[in-house]
Amino acid sequence: MAERVVLASASPRRRTLLAEAGLSFEIEVADVDEDLAGNPEPEEAAVELGLRKARAVAGRHAGDGRLVIGADTIVATGAEGAGRLLGKPADADEARAMLSSLSGTRHRVVTGVAVIRTRDGREVSAFERTWVTMRALSPAEVEAYVASGEWRDKAGGYAIQENADAFVTGLEEGGFDNVVGLPVALTQKLLAELAG
Repeated sequence: MAERVVLASASPRRRTLLAEAGLSFEIEVADVDEDLAGNPEPEEAAVELGLRKARAVAGRHAGDGRLVIGADTIVATGAEGAGRLLGKPADADEARAMLSSLSGTRHRVVTGVAVIRTRDGREVSAFERTWVTMRALSPAEVEAYVASGEWRDKAGGYAIQENADAFVTGLEEGGFDNVVGLPVALTQKLLAELAG
């Protein structure tokens, strides 16, 4: 790949996933407005936010040789349709409420991925969706998890790659890496579409 790859994210989980895939990349944090108008589907919302992040960083490098990756992960309650979109909890009370609302449910984790080639501004984007089945959690389990602080900076208030894996009884459709925050195979596919 001739172009330099840039990850438009401060997420240590995305950084780890890309590094484990053997990709060489730089990091530039994108500071974007994450408010969404209306009541978008989780898939649409995740792609839109991924595009915003990629565009924010790509705009700094217009005309040069970079491939900028933007990604955003959203957890959504409800079986189909828009559902309720859960981003990152602002505080322990919100984390407690999110975890309680996900307890005993089958919910969606959607990551939107966008790649922009700065040489000509070409964009590609897609999403991966994983259905997560979470067992019912006792109030004590919720309290212990909130007290651990592991919920910080995690969509839906939990980290499947850490101790919350004990809450999850099944994954369908998408992969584990998607729930962590970046579907690696999809990201590589999008990069390949724009490489060269």
